[in-house]
Amino acid sequence: MKYKNIAILGSTGSVGTQALEVIASFPERLKATVLTAGSNSDLLIEQALMFKPQSVVIVDPSKYLKVKEALQALPIEVKAGEEALVEVVQRTDIEIVLNAIVGSAGLRSTIEAIQHGKDIALANKETLVVAGELVMGLVRKHGVKMLPVDSEHSAIFQCLAGEEHNPIEKIYLTASGGPFRGRSLDFLKSATKHQALKHPNWVMGAKITIDSASLMNKGLEVIEAKWLFDLEVDQVDVIVHPQSIVHSLVQFQDGSMKAQMGVPDMKLPIQYALTYPDRWANSFERFDFANFSTLTFEPADTKTFRNLAIAYEALRRGGISPCVMNAANEVVVAAFLEEKVSFLGMSEIIEQTLTQVSHITTPTLSDYLAADQESRKIAKGLI
Repeated sequence: MKYKNIAILGSTGSVGTQALEVIASFPERLKATVLTAGSNSDLLIEQALMFKPQSVVIVDPSKYLKVKEALQALPIEVKAGEEALVEVVQRTDIEIVLNAIVGSAGLRSTIEAIQHGKDIALANKETLVVAGELVMGLVRKHGVKMLPVDSEHSAIFQCLAGEEHNPIEKIYLTASGGPFRGRSLDFLKSATKHQALKHPNWVMGAKITIDSASLMNKGLEVIEAKWLFDLEVDQVDVIVHPQSIVHSLVQFQDGSMKAQMGVPDMKLPIQYALTYPDRWANSFERFDFANFSTLTFEPADTKTFRNLAIAYEALRRGGISPCVMNAANEVVVAAFLEEKVSFLGMSEIIEQTLTQVSHITTPTLSDYLAADQESRKIAKGLI
C-alpha cells in the first residue's frame, strides 16, 4: 500500500506530537513528509531523527544552524522563517496538510496549501475564525477536503456522514466547562494561571487550555463551525457536558439527533482526519459505559464567562470582527500567562479592542492581515 504523505505544521505542539503517535502506529501507511516547529528546535530535531521526513522548517531563524547541523548526516531539507512555512506546503509529494499551529500564524500556509490542491486536516481553528468565508471559498474553488481535527467539529463531521442531503436544524457543540465551571465572578477576579491551566479532562497546550477556562475556545469553535458546515449563527449552540464523552451533536429538521461519543483523546479525531474516509483499527482506549453511570448537560454561563458572548457578537457582526477578536485574544492570553493581566481583564481588553478597529464588511486577505496586526498593537497598548 502506498504511503499517505503528510505535512505537520506545528509538530512539536500538543496536536502535532499526538499526530506523530498516530503516524507511528501505521508505519507502512502514513508518512510524516514535512515537520515544522516555531522555536522548539530540540524536539523538532528529535522528531526528525525518528521519522526522517523529507523536509523540516524551524520558524525561528536563530535556531536554523542548530537544526541544520543536527540533521546534516541525513538527506533532510532544512529551512527557516515564516515564508518557509508557505513554501513547504507546495511540495508535490504532500497529500494532506495537518495544520496544528496555534493562533492566526497558520492562515497563510493553509491558504497556500489549498491553492496547491492539498487536503487540509485542520486543528488550527483560528484559520476559519480569522478568514472563514475566504478560506472555505477557496476550498470549494480548488475541490479539496477540509477535515476538522477539533474533537467537536470532528464529531459533527462524523455525524453528518451519509446525511449530506438532510438539512441541519441545529448543532450543539459540547464544552467541558474547563477548570472554572460553576465558579462565580468573585472567584474569577483573582483566578490564577496555575488554576486555569488545570483542565479536568483534556491535555492541551497552554494557550488552548486558557481559552477553555475562559470559554473563548468554545467561542472560536462556534465561529469555526459556522463556516465549516455553512450554518447561520443561531444554528450553532453550546452546551456544557462536564464528562467530555459526547463530543457534539447534530439535530436534523425532523427532530432526530445524532451524537459522536468516545473517551477524551485527541488521537481519535486526528486519526479520522488523516485516514478519512476509512476507520483503521487501533489500540486506543475504549469508552466503557460502566465507568460513566451518568452523563450530564447544562447551559453555558455567558454572563460569567463573557468571552463566549463576545464571540457570538463578533460572528453576528461579521466582516473583520472575528479577526480582531482573535488577535486581541491571542495577546491577552499571552499576557495572562505572564501574569500581566487578570483573568476577567482579558475579556475587557478584547471588547475594547473591537471598538477601536475600523470595521470592514467584506475583507480581503490583506485586510485580515492588517487588522490582525493593528488589533495586536491596540490590545498590547491596553494591557
